[in-house]
Amino acid sequence: MPLKFKPILFSILFTSFSFFVFSQSDTNTIKAQFALGVNSPSANGFVANFEAKSVNFPSINLGIQYMFKPKLGAKLDFGYNRFSNLNNTPEFKINYTRLNAQLVYNATSVFGFLPQRIATFVHAGPGLTTIKPLGNYTQNDTSFLNAMAGIEFHYGVSDKLSVYFDASYILGFGKDFNSISDGFGSFNGNLLTLTIGASISLSGCQYCD
Repeated sequence: MPLKFKPILFSILFTSFSFFVFSQSDTNTIKAQFALGVNSPSANGFVANFEAKSVNFPSINLGIQYMFKPKLGAKLDFGYNRFSNLNNTPEFKINYTRLNAQLVYNATSVFGFLPQRIATFVHAGPGLTTIKPLGNYTQNDTSFLNAMAGIEFHYGVSDKLSVYFDASYILGFGKDFNSISDGFGSFNGNLLTLTIGASISLSGCQYCD
């Protein structure tokens, strides 16, 4: 990871951790989330002649969420994604990982036409993306800042457990590659993820729907 990004990443982690710790006394809502699904990288994130499959597996998301008000909260989450080349294009595989600190808004009242057991959350926030090419292009790794936004639809199984579907878009702020060869097997674009997962309450359900 480039040195210039380490202070930014440390600031995100420290701010999020401090915020979560001091908010804990104000609420009992702490949730762990896990989701698995697919991803689709933007075509303009690759250099000429390199192209990825439109749908790739897996996408894995892990997060901790704190709701410090009935409709407002925050979460820190990690995402791992893998995508690879389309047939008849140069062979490559890429590990795309990210870390994001996001605000969370309970928008269930906006979607009042949905069944009572379904809750809706929107989330957005900044983060850091790390790209690690595999195979023949391991030297072309890179990191850049991102901004992520998404929407989740939760189905309440019980007071402690819900299953959910998440659709998220990650906007990458990667710079252009200095030369075309620096971009072989690498990526500096945006990513769409579609995942299904579980959200588990760790310390009560004060604000659960």
